[in-house]
Amino acid sequence: MTRNRRQFLEGASAVGLAGIAGCVGGFGDGGSAEYRVGMVYATGGTGDDSFNDMAKQGLEKALEEFDLSYEKTEPGNEGEFPSAQRTFAESGDYDLINCIGYAQAEALRENAPEYPDQNFIIVDEVVDADNVRSYTFNEPEGSFQVGHLAGLLTDREFAAGAGETNPDASTVGFVGGTRTPLIESFEAGFRAGVEYANDDAEVVSSYVGDFNDTGRGQSTARSMYQNNDADIVFHAAGRTGVGVFQAAQDEGRFAIGVDDDQSLSNADFADVILASMVKRVDTAVYNAIESVVNGTFEGGKTKALGLEQDGVGAVYGDELGAEIPQEIKDALAESKQALIDGEIDVPSEL
Repeated sequence: MTRNRRQFLEGASAVGLAGIAGCVGGFGDGGSAEYRVGMVYATGGTGDDSFNDMAKQGLEKALEEFDLSYEKTEPGNEGEFPSAQRTFAESGDYDLINCIGYAQAEALRENAPEYPDQNFIIVDEVVDADNVRSYTFNEPEGSFQVGHLAGLLTDREFAAGAGETNPDASTVGFVGGTRTPLIESFEAGFRAGVEYANDDAEVVSSYVGDFNDTGRGQSTARSMYQNNDADIVFHAAGRTGVGVFQAAQDEGRFAIGVDDDQSLSNADFADVILASMVKRVDTAVYNAIESVVNGTFEGGKTKALGLEQDGVGAVYGDELGAEIPQEIKDALAESKQALIDGEIDVPSEL
């Protein structure tokens, strides 16, 4: 065992050996691969059918195409991010460390200068360091698109799957995870899209304060459906959003997913998921790994992914998409092009 490998294993107690799982033959067999990657996932971990799982999809694609091994850690809270990042960096054995989620930015700003020869990426935030490649997404553009959809549907009679609208109310909702500038940018774009479609529609919103609390997601959305007569609720809340889908089914209304096509990843709720605002975290992770393999990794730069780069967008639900009127789909196609052309200005703040 090399000295740096021994130090890595000893240092792993900072985040717990149980939290660092080798996923291609473990630590031993992983050493035979030409490239090695460390994954520090956002809180909530994999299995969220959302943000983390999109990052995992990008990794899995890279595993299929390159001689690659990886280890992962899934911190239980934000306080574990600094040690999780350091644990991988101190080993000196990783060609790239992927830090998934904006909440890792503060830790990475401290850690990256301490390991100048280590390549890092961060997804959803910008860290200004020569060895960090930052990936951001134009969430307001994608959220505008699903807001446009919600605004067009809420004032018409529409029934499909297990849901239906209440056109007399013309109200839609937004459920966020934690109240941060990033999550607020989803709401800002959504509100703008609703208003673009329908000046008279009302948008109600609430922030649960957690990305992994389905119970609170369910109760929050249920309140919107029952007390505010909301037809459609869009969430940007990770695993908490599953509770929104549950409430939509319970109340016979609709929901809009986030990050991946949640009508597929949460197929039990496909009968109420109108669409999802996809965010191609998988593209960011895959491209970063590919750049390391190709020797083209560039730290100190930021890659922004919007509608034009297919980094965000609205995808119709697998079960309900065919039921959405063509004139609404045509309207969304027109607004998408207008957004790309810069003809629509979308706010990123509330």
